[in-house]
Amino acid sequence: MSVQATLWQTSDVGLLSEHPWFHIVVAFTVALGAAVLYKFGVTGPRKKAYVYFYRRNYDSMKDFEEMRRAGIFQSAKGFWGYKEFLWIEVLGSLY
Repeated sequence: MSVQATLWQTSDVGLLSEHPWFHIVVAFTVALGAAVLYKFGVTGPRKKAYVYFYRRNYDSMKDFEEMRRAGIFQSAKGFWGYKEFLWIEVLGSLY
């Protein structure tokens, strides 16, 4: 008697095709659960943080002035050695 005959062999062939509807339902349920957890666990708090930042703390004109003085924009002159733009004060007074 050989050693191979005494070992118990599993039948790994066809495990997925034995119960296809079970695997389809389980895969759909896991995917749906992951999507729901991501929606309420990640995107919900992220949207709340964006709303809090932009509605309460963020001053776009102040941010623009800081970036303009740093020389980030090519269309607006920087702070160093250039005359201030008058149209920024005009636009700022319209709001």
